[in-house]
Amino acid sequence: MAFPITRLRRLRQNEVTRNMIRETRLTKDDLIMPLFVRPGKGVQNPIKSMPGNYQLSVDMLVEKCKELHGLGVQSILLFGIPEHKDEHGLVACQDNGIVQQATRAIKKALPDLFVIADVCNCEYTTHGHCGTIIDGDVDNDSTLITLGKQSVSLAQAGVDMIAPSDMMDGRVGSIRKALDDNKFTNMPIMAYSAKYASAFYGPFRDAAESAPQFGNRATYQMDPANSNEAMREVQQDIIEGADIVMVKPALSYLDIINRVKTEFNMPVCAYNVSGEFSMVKAAAANGWVDEERITLEILTSIKRAGADMIISYHTQDVMGLL
Repeated sequence: MAFPITRLRRLRQNEVTRNMIRETRLTKDDLIMPLFVRPGKGVQNPIKSMPGNYQLSVDMLVEKCKELHGLGVQSILLFGIPEHKDEHGLVACQDNGIVQQATRAIKKALPDLFVIADVCNCEYTTHGHCGTIIDGDVDNDSTLITLGKQSVSLAQAGVDMIAPSDMMDGRVGSIRKALDDNKFTNMPIMAYSAKYASAFYGPFRDAAESAPQFGNRATYQMDPANSNEAMREVQQDIIEGADIVMVKPALSYLDIINRVKTEFNMPVCAYNVSGEFSMVKAAAANGWVDEERITLEILTSIKRAGADMIISYHTQDVMGLL
């Protein structure tokens, strides 16, 4: 029936009915907090382009995790900044690597906190690219060897999930084999399956000290103009054994999130990245937007698009609002 019999505003008249018919609900369980760990003791370096975020030494990271867990955060994603870098990122494969150290310390203090480890080489290489450089570009197949070693080392340190973000062809299958060969058959893989060569990563590169020293990452990260290619990437990762697939960034790629969820019906993660976060913080600092409202609206839109979980730097800020 049409107006005036049908009046859609009837169910918007008060908060009770609005809550009753709400189609998308954002909860604390949906959110994952990214954190950055570096060598030292008592270190808490502010990340200027990401207000409220820090590079933390292991001791300070543990204290931060206790704070977050107390707020209701159930899961974190770890990125490491090593004391020394090398040409191949092999420092990330060492038993005493910075993320390995951090994982052991967190698990000792907070056994129930779910720790996801980012697996990539850009933070660990002298050149800032995501793998071994041969003839001026990242060599796919030799990089797979390093990624497998890094994943096994992190699993041995006690992480709960591996999250490869490098965008090498075949990395999920290679990592799955390395884990299985070392008896980590139950270790889940959350693959950065549709990771775009985005301009939204700028503040992260400050935080992780991972800006490429030459060129860019367009030969391995995806063209922002492509959607069908993303479906091929996701499909390949699923075939190779990914347990969760990810779209990164989130806000400019809500259509991709929706397509992935609709076409594959897999658990989908979306990464609400540093540039998206920092734009909100900058606008809020200038009084141009209501930070709480716009943050919740953004995160809800990502969930509405089809994401089952969201990695976001807003996580610590919104826990008290959920």
